[in-house]
This record gives sequence, C-alpha cells and structure tokens, in this order.
Amino acid sequence: MSVLVIAEHTGTALKTTTHTTIDAASHLGPVTVLVMGGVAVTPAEEAARLEHVTEVLLVEAPHLEHMLAEECAEQVVGLADKYRDILFPATTFGKNVMGRVAGILESSAVSDVIEIIDNKTFKHPTYAGNAIATVQTTEKKLIATIRPTAFNVVGESGRETKVTVIGAKPSLGLSTFVREELSDSSKPQLGSAKIVVSGGRGLKEADNFSMLEELAGKLGGGAIGATRAAVDLGWVPNDYQVGQTGKVVAPDIYFAVGISGAIQHLAGMKDSKVIVAINKDENAPIFDVATYGLVADLFEAIPELIKELS
Repeated sequence: MSVLVIAEHTGTALKTTTHTTIDAASHLGPVTVLVMGGVAVTPAEEAARLEHVTEVLLVEAPHLEHMLAEECAEQVVGLADKYRDILFPATTFGKNVMGRVAGILESSAVSDVIEIIDNKTFKHPTYAGNAIATVQTTEKKLIATIRPTAFNVVGESGRETKVTVIGAKPSLGLSTFVREELSDSSKPQLGSAKIVVSGGRGLKEADNFSMLEELAGKLGGGAIGATRAAVDLGWVPNDYQVGQTGKVVAPDIYFAVGISGAIQHLAGMKDSKVIVAINKDENAPIFDVATYGLVADLFEAIPELIKELS
C-alpha cells in the first residue's frame, strides 16, 4: 500500500513543506499526494510533476476553500482505508488536521519526525530538542507529521503523473471561516529563507527591529525572526516567532541579536548551519550553540555591521 501525503499549498502553488514531506514519504513506499481546496488544480498539477509521486488526488469544494481542519480531516478519513501511512507537514496546518484525523481513526501518532529508520521506527526531538528519541509505533496505520527542515526539497521528475479528481465529502458545518490576516508576502518567508536575522528582548522596543530589517537587506534579503518574548510584547507579528511554539528554521546563517538563548528558542533554530550571536552578556546560553559569538552592545554592533556591509 502506498503513502498518502497531505499537501499544503497557497491555492496557486505547493508550499516547500509539501516537497519535504514527499521526500520523507518516499522512504516508506509509493507516494500519493492529496490536494484539497476550493480551487486547487494548479498545485495538484505541480505535485504531479514532482519526484517520487506516483498518484495525485484532487478534491475541490467550496467548503474546502480555507482548509479548515474539520473539513480537511473528513476528506482524509474517507481515504484512510486505502493507505498504510498518512503523512502531514509539521506546520500549523498539518498539526491541526493530523490531530483530528488521528482522533477519528482512534490511532496514536508520531509527531515531528526528523529521521525514518524503517516503516515502524522513527526519530523525533523531545525536551525542546535537547534529546532525540527513537520511537516505534505498533499501530497498523502510521499517522505522522514531518519536520520540514529535516528532509530534502524534492524537485521535478521530468514526467507528469495523472491527476485524479475525486468527490468531496459533504461539509460538516462544525466551523466557520471568519477572516485571515496576511503578513507582507513581499518579504522573504521565514521557513524557507537562507538567511534569518532574529531579535529578542534585548532590542528593548518594536522600533528597533528596523535595524534588523536593514541588516537583513544588506545581507541579500534575509527573513526576520523573533523570540516568543518579542512576540508576546507585541513588537512583531506572531508569524515571526522562532522556537518550540513557533517556526522551526534551519537557514545557512542565523543571526541571534539580543537573544539570551532559552531552550524553547534554541529548539527552533539550533540546526542552522552557521549561528552568529550578538549579546552583551558573555554568559548568555546562546553562545553555547553559536558558531561565532560577539560580546557587545547590539546598538553599537548592528549599525557598525550595517556600515561595513554598505
């Protein structure tokens, strides 16, 4: 039996998280991708061109336009008997739908998989990433979320798999879409950026994040991140948050500016290839994971760095 990957998309394109989930699924068997939405033919056609994909299912209906968990879970459960494994990206969308699917199927699930040993054995982080647990599932059907930064982004295969349109399950009417607030899409996306510049409580106020934006621009267009403290203080939007309860990132370079290095934040960024920490406290835990550390006042160091890059 093949593996069912639940696609995450924007309506016009697949998100990178779908590509990495497909890569993970390829270690378990032939890959079928389920694309749901109000109008989702474009991302379905994109999925059909990707490596490892042997089948694409497309479900379109008005009540799937906003990808509400209750409605999406109903579609997935309706197909569950045909697949041995069901994989979701470990994102807000994937976790939201996965939990409901696992509950309806009365099955336990494996979360945040970072390595697949065999079809029953997996590795995932625990204790805010300070330990890696190897777990085995005894369930007949694997239900799991895949950490996007732990797997490769699959490319096009040079062929095109058939897209099969299937009927949607009727709406449950359990939830209603009210509104969405979108961040500036012209900026680099935090989850896929090669350079991330993050700030913490040490920036002291919201206006000082403009320094980080200028630095990110000088570095060639990096994304802006933040600690939970900075988000909770209202300095930056919630979707800037990096950490255990935010986004998990693994860019080529991660700048941690005015960030002490709480384990909850480290869980979201310590897999970065190069970590540059700037903090005036030489005992800050962030220096324990930093590739390069600068003990300095960020209000002096960042302007100087921007000047050197100009």
